[in-house]
Amino acid sequence: MVGAGTIGLGWAALFSAHGLEVRITDPRDDLASVVGDAMPLLAESMGRDPDQLLAGIEIADSLADAVSDADLVQENGPERLEFKQDLFADIARHAPPRAVLASSSSGIVASAIAEHLPDDVAGRLLIAHPFNPPQVVPLVEIVPGERTEERVTEAATAFYTALGKTPVRLRKEVPGFVANRLQSAVMREATHLVLEGVVRADELDTVMKSSLGGRYAAVGPFESFHLGGGPGGIRHMMRHLGAGMAERWKELGQPEPTPSDIALVVEQTEDAYGAGPDAYRTRARIRDRKQNAINTISQIEGD
Repeated sequence: MVGAGTIGLGWAALFSAHGLEVRITDPRDDLASVVGDAMPLLAESMGRDPDQLLAGIEIADSLADAVSDADLVQENGPERLEFKQDLFADIARHAPPRAVLASSSSGIVASAIAEHLPDDVAGRLLIAHPFNPPQVVPLVEIVPGERTEERVTEAATAFYTALGKTPVRLRKEVPGFVANRLQSAVMREATHLVLEGVVRADELDTVMKSSLGGRYAAVGPFESFHLGGGPGGIRHMMRHLGAGMAERWKELGQPEPTPSDIALVVEQTEDAYGAGPDAYRTRARIRDRKQNAINTISQIEGD
C-alpha cells in the first residue's frame, strides 16, 4: 500500500480484513499513529475488530521495503501526472516482476502514467479506481492502459472480486473514468442550483436522497429510463421525451464559482453537517451504516 491518505487507509483495512498481509508506506513521520488512529472507524464500518486489522498491517520504513516482495502494489498518491510517473518508476525498481501495479487514481489514465516505462512494466500497470470509502462502496473501476496485458487485467479483476468488490472494466480510457464524470456532472448542476438560490446545499441533498439517490441505488439511469416507459420501455421514452431531454441539457448551468460563491457553498454545507474531526467521524459512521444497508439489500436482490 503506497500512500496513507483516506483511500490508502481504507484499502489497507479492507485488504487486512480479508486476511492479506499488508505493508503500508507513506513519507509522513507519524505513519504508525495515523494508521492506528484510523483503524477503529474503518473497522467499525466493516464490522471488524480494529486490533485484528492492525495485526495484518505492517508499517514499512521505505517504499523499497513496502513493495519488495509484493504480489500487488496499490498506489494512492497525489493526483499529479509527473508525480505518479516518477513514483511508479521507483516502484518498478523495487517490486518483483510478477507484481500487479495498480493505481487508485481518480482521473489520470494508465497510458499516461506508464508513458516512460518499459513494456514489461507498463504491461503490469492499470487503474483500479475505488469509490470512497473503498472499504464500503462496492465499485472498483478497472481501466487498463494501451500496453496493459490482458492477463494482468483479468488477474486484477479476479483479485478485487475476491475482496467482495464490484469491478467494472472500462472499454476505453477517458480522463475521470465513469463514476467521477457522472459525479462531476451532478455536482456541476447542484452547485449551479445552490448559487442561483433555488435551494440550499442541505435541501439539495434531501432532494437527491429522496429521489434519484434511492432510485439509482436500485436501478441505474438507463434501466430507470427503460422502466419509466412502461411496457414500451426506453423506445417509448425516447420517442416522446428524447428531443425535450436534449433541449433541457442546453439549460443546465455552467457555474464558474468565485471565492465568495465557494465560501457560500462551504458555509451552507458546514452549517448542515458540522466541521472538524468529531463531525467527520459522526457523519462518516452514518454514511457507512447507510451504505452497508444498501449493499446488503443489493446482495439479497442478487444484483
